[in-house]
Amino acid sequence: MLSLHTNIASNAALNGMRKAGGQLATAQERLGSGKRINSASDDAAGLQIATRLKTQSSGMAVAMRNLQNSISMLQTADALLGEMNNMLGRMSDLAIQAADGASTLADRKAMHAEYATLSEQVYDTMQESRYAGTYLFRYVVAPPGPDGPGTFGLGPVTFQTGSSAEESVTVDFRNDLGQINVALYYAIDNGNLHNHPQDAPDTDLTSAESANLMVDRLAEAQQSITKLRSGLGALGNRFESAFSNLGQMKLNTDAAAGQIADADFATEVADMTRSQMLTQAGSAMLKQASGMSRMVISLVE
Repeated sequence: MLSLHTNIASNAALNGMRKAGGQLATAQERLGSGKRINSASDDAAGLQIATRLKTQSSGMAVAMRNLQNSISMLQTADALLGEMNNMLGRMSDLAIQAADGASTLADRKAMHAEYATLSEQVYDTMQESRYAGTYLFRYVVAPPGPDGPGTFGLGPVTFQTGSSAEESVTVDFRNDLGQINVALYYAIDNGNLHNHPQDAPDTDLTSAESANLMVDRLAEAQQSITKLRSGLGALGNRFESAFSNLGQMKLNTDAAAGQIADADFATEVADMTRSQMLTQAGSAMLKQASGMSRMVISLVE
C-alpha cells in the first residue's frame, strides 16, 4: 500500500539501522577498552563472577609479596644465627686449647681476651640485630619499650600467606629463644642475655678447669641455636612452597577472569564489520524507501 502518512519500508529500514548502529557502538566500545564487559548491562552475572576473581587475584598478589618479605626476614635471621654459630665454634676451639695442660697462664689470658671479644659480638648480634628497623631476637628487655622485645621474642608471630583470613600461619619461637639465652648466659663471658647477673660462674678460660667446663656449655649453646635455625628453615621452605602455589593459582584465576571479562578481538572485529555493512545497507534502503512518497505524488499529477 502506498501512503503518505505511514512509510512502512522507511520505518523498517530505520529500525534496522538503529539496531545495527547499536551493535556497531557495542563492538567499537569493546575493541576500544579491550573488555567484553564494560557495564553491568553487558553481562550482569559475568560481571559479578569476574569481580570476585579479580579481587581474589589481587589478594593473591599481595600475599605473594607478604611471603617474599617473610622469606627475606627468615633468611636474615638464619644468616645471623649462622654467624653466631661460627663465633661460638671459634670460642669452642679456644676453650679446648685453653683446657690443655701445655697452655700457660699467659696463653690462657690471651685466649680469654679473644674469647671475651667474641662473647661481646655474640651478645650484640643477639640483642641488636634488626630487620626493617625492628629487633629480631631480643627476648627480655627491661624496662619494656619501643625497642623490644624483638619480633621472635615477643611471642606468637602470624604470617598472612593467602588472600583469605583463614590462610595464615602462626609460629612461636619464643621458647627456642629462651633456651638460646639461657645457654648463652652460661657459655659466654661479659653477657647479660636473660636478665641474669652479668656473668655466670666460671665463664672464662683462665684455668684448665673452667676452660674444660666451657666446652660443653658452648656445645649446648650451638645446639640450641641450630634448633632455632632448623625451625626457621622449615618455615622458610613452607613459605617457598606457598609462594609457588599462589603463583600458579593466580595465573589460573587471571585466566578465568579474562575468559569472562576480556574482549575476543577476532569476534568483535567481525561483529563491527558486519554492523558497519548493515548500517550502510540500511542507509541505502532508507534512501530508497523515502522515494516511495514521490511515487504517491506522481499518481495524482
